[in-house]
Amino acid sequence: MKIHHIPCLEDNFAYLIVDESTGEAAAVDPAEPEKVVKAAREHGVDLKLVLTTHHHWDHAGGNEKIKQLIPEIKVYGGSIDNVKACTNKVENGDKVSLGKETNILCLHTPGHTKGHISYYVTGKGDEDPAVFTGDTLFIAGCGKIFEGTAEQMYQSLCVTLGSLPKPTRVYCGHEYTVKNLLFALTVEQENAKIKQKLSWAQQQQEKGLPTIPSTIEEEMETNPFMRVDLPELQEIVGCKSPVECLREIRQRKDKWRG
Repeated sequence: MKIHHIPCLEDNFAYLIVDESTGEAAAVDPAEPEKVVKAAREHGVDLKLVLTTHHHWDHAGGNEKIKQLIPEIKVYGGSIDNVKACTNKVENGDKVSLGKETNILCLHTPGHTKGHISYYVTGKGDEDPAVFTGDTLFIAGCGKIFEGTAEQMYQSLCVTLGSLPKPTRVYCGHEYTVKNLLFALTVEQENAKIKQKLSWAQQQQEKGLPTIPSTIEEEMETNPFMRVDLPELQEIVGCKSPVECLREIRQRKDKWRG
């Protein structure tokens, strides 16, 4: 499978996932549908599906328009997430096929919204899988807890996504990496991996290049929200459980002005 970034709005990313054996493609969160359809045309692919991570306008707001542009397109979204123009409601564990070689597993990852879905995508046997995490997992961060709870966000990040194979590539919904890493350093000031990744991300930003994807392994090394199981991090933050630790770090991030 091939994955193409499509910058949208101010700092969003939509993505094209292409099954190379058939040229069929899925669009993830096509907030600017004209851009996405144009990119599909330029890459010579046949857009079949929309994978919507959650109902917020900067992710699902282009669904109605893309259905006007491609009336036969299928729009997937979480069964309890009230996604605009959704034709196929999905739940945790549901599977979707794209072309001949690309398989998509729907993972319920609530916290940011109640019905948020992340899409775990596998291709041919020798390819590293990918996961499209919307606003649940960011590179070095996580989404604000709007509709869910800290318990749900912990389950989504550290259990559901944290159990994916370590080489899994992480494609999230926004380019927030530099700010997230700067905040991560306020939590773990001595973490050398965070410092290295921040330096790299700043260089990417200066060149106008994306910092996405990361990997699950990198997130477990640099993302404070995926490190809350570690006793040493709980001690730094002054908490006695992973959920309490995540809640405390999220509250700090909400107040942090960087």
